[in-house]
Amino acid sequence: MSEAAQLQCIPQLFENRELLHYSNICSETLTRGSSMREKGKDNISHNADHVPYVPPEKQIPELTVKAVLLGVLLSIIFGIANVYLGLYAGMTISASIPAAVVSMGILRALRKGTILENNMVQTVASAGESLAAGVIFTIPALVITGAWMDFQYWPTVLVSILGGILGVLFMIPLRRTLISEEEELIYPEGVACAKVLEVGDKGGAGVKYVFRGLLIGLIFKFLISWLKIIKGTVERAVKLGKSIFYFGSEMSVALMGVGYIVGFNIAMLVFLGGLIGWVLGVPIYSLVNQAEFIGMSPLESASTIWSTRIRYMGVGAMVVGGIWSIVSAWGGIVSSIKSALEDYSGKSRTAMILRTEEDLPMKYVLLISIPVIIGILLLYLWILKLPLMSLLATLCMVIMGFFFVAVSSYTVGLVGSSNNPVSGMTICTVLFTAIMILIFNLKGMPGLVATMLVAAVVCIASCCAGDMSQDLKTGHLLGATPKKQQIGEIIGIVIPAFIMPLTLTLLLKAYGFVGLESGKVIGGTPGTEPLVAPQATLFASLTMMIFTSGDLPWNMIGFGALVGILLILIDMFLKRSGSKFRTYPMPVAVGLYLPLGLTVPIFIGGVMKLIVAKVAGDEFKEADHRGILTASGLISGEALMGVIVAILLIAGIRIDPILESDLVSVVAFLIPCVLLVLTSLFGKGE
Repeated sequence: MSEAAQLQCIPQLFENRELLHYSNICSETLTRGSSMREKGKDNISHNADHVPYVPPEKQIPELTVKAVLLGVLLSIIFGIANVYLGLYAGMTISASIPAAVVSMGILRALRKGTILENNMVQTVASAGESLAAGVIFTIPALVITGAWMDFQYWPTVLVSILGGILGVLFMIPLRRTLISEEEELIYPEGVACAKVLEVGDKGGAGVKYVFRGLLIGLIFKFLISWLKIIKGTVERAVKLGKSIFYFGSEMSVALMGVGYIVGFNIAMLVFLGGLIGWVLGVPIYSLVNQAEFIGMSPLESASTIWSTRIRYMGVGAMVVGGIWSIVSAWGGIVSSIKSALEDYSGKSRTAMILRTEEDLPMKYVLLISIPVIIGILLLYLWILKLPLMSLLATLCMVIMGFFFVAVSSYTVGLVGSSNNPVSGMTICTVLFTAIMILIFNLKGMPGLVATMLVAAVVCIASCCAGDMSQDLKTGHLLGATPKKQQIGEIIGIVIPAFIMPLTLTLLLKAYGFVGLESGKVIGGTPGTEPLVAPQATLFASLTMMIFTSGDLPWNMIGFGALVGILLILIDMFLKRSGSKFRTYPMPVAVGLYLPLGLTVPIFIGGVMKLIVAKVAGDEFKEADHRGILTASGLISGEALMGVIVAILLIAGIRIDPILESDLVSVVAFLIPCVLLVLTSLFGKGE
């Protein structure tokens, strides 16, 4: 998560360098990527025939003070927004394209700024989003398990900085092989962002659509969380016969925007996961285990069944999806690592390196990597107070970190960031580390904390490496200098890291989380719904069961694994038949461990995209461009208002609900949906 895509492959360059509109590379790549790779068309990313937008011999401003400052500002804003969105819904959005659009608008207004400066802004800005994803997927688990009473400032900052920098450093040796030479890797979000910047350099930006969506998102969230004219959730549960049936939906324009961005295919798969868990799993489980829910209301029963049993199907599906991703990409990953080692040992290095192929020198990578790893060891020793466990945790971190950085960097190039199995990688890290710790007979809360700290560093490193891969692909197409982008990425990680624990603390005090041991809300203010924190709660549940009760619901994990295997088999058939619709297991796994109410607006957003595609016809490319920018604004607006409301709640500024009607809420939610479609279809071209 995060985890959103604006996808397709790169169109051919024309002699006059007039490139097709950014929308040419929108959502079809995720479903057409395999066939395009097989045909070998429309991919000019490898060195043999690639001509960058800015020639290697041309020097234009790139890593400038204004680009870095604007990038850092946007990195903090998008980082904060994604912390809220990730804890609320378990998903994050890519900041690259919104940041690129905002950068072009601001720098153009100042009558200053080159295309490579705008690229630097999005590189720095997207680093904050990827850092937020890695942090919120893991660090809150320490609070949810009761290992931490609150978010400890310096440990959180150091885990964020060290994990993020490690992801960047581990990816650098792979850059030339993966980004410049590997023909089958498309890096769809990176290509999409390059097209946005190229179009903007020629005069079109679309910044007004981002700010229009931002305003709608701010207002809608204000009506929900502050004035409470609109209900945040509309839900019902009933008992029919001996089974319990539930249906509900969040009134979230942010999630609707996520659904629009990822497209109908992915949105449908996330919703399918929700249907499997809630429409099939909950009724069947309640029918077979009626005695467990005597005296509970249907709504309480449905929530209990899902949270204690059904959601673990998502673990099984996620592990299968993660392993399958690794198996599918194994040959490419090994080949890439081998080529990178040969390259940096001097066997394949050319006499002269072009500016557009210049990385941070390997000696600097090693000089920085060693202190970072030592710093992680000392951090573990400071927190755990156990030398052997700290050393073991550091060893696990290095092994799993380098491996999953390679997997993440390769996978996002193959299928896009929206299908990057970071959650599956983190679960594998949790299981591997837990096994290693238990082998050395290190149990209890220290073992749990050590496992989560390893998972946190690996998750952050994987997220940042995947993001940097997309950014470097953008730079490769535009003619940026990789070394400067790598420096910008590190800056974009380090500075927002100091804001992460403050944001987490703010949200903990305002909304809170449900603790696993007590079942009660940790933190929060009266009258507010606690944040779901899906991944963190899931990882917390796994580690607690491993190190305390040992009572993992293996039957549910097994059922989820079977679902994952079935989806892979169906996907193989669909791929072979050339179908545009695919059944990737990871989005379904996400839907399985999300509350159903969160998957419904995502599905609605996907349907909105489908409507735009059907109505727009030949004009879909421009319509989708407007829609994606508007949806990005909706997401950012709601997330930022969520943080603003948190500040108001902590300050004790609140009002009683004015009107909370299901009918009013549903009708009100449909208004932004209609506006998104109308803006996409009838907005003025950029």
